[in-house]
Amino acid sequence: MDEERVLAALDILFKEITHAGRAFSAGGLSTVVTSEDARGRGYGRHLVTAARDTMIAQHLDLGVFTCDRPLRAFYESAGWSVLPGAVLVGGARQAPFPSDQPGFDKITMSDFFSAAGREARTTLQHSRIELYPGEIDKLW
Repeated sequence: MDEERVLAALDILFKEITHAGRAFSAGGLSTVVTSEDARGRGYGRHLVTAARDTMIAQHLDLGVFTCDRPLRAFYESAGWSVLPGAVLVGGARQAPFPSDQPGFDKITMSDFFSAAGREARTTLQHSRIELYPGEIDKLW
C-alpha cells in the first residue's frame, strides 16, 4: 500500500485435492498484480515470496498454480519451480477449464512443502491435476 493506493496484491487460495488416489492440502496463487507504475520495485516478488512462506507455515503439502510463460523467471526468483508437463484442470467437472487449452499459453509452477508432497512430485509431473474450483475462479 502507498497510503490508500494498492501497489501490489494477490490471493492465496486453499483446497484439498486428490491425485492418483491420494489427498493433498494445496494452495495456489491467483490474481497476482502490481500497479503498472510500481513495477520493478520488488513489491510483487515480495508478495509472491511471502505467499509461499504462508503456505509453508500453514503446513500445506504443496503449492501449485499457472502463470503466463513469460513470467516463469519472476516466479522462479521467488522460490517456485516449473512442474514439467503438468496441466491444471479448473472450472467444474461438467465444464472443465484446462490450462493447456488452445490459445492459453500457461505453465504450471509448484513447490512441495511436506514429505507427502515431495513424494508426489513425480506423479504430478506430466499429469492433469484436477482442481475444479468452480466457475468463478476457473483455475483456482
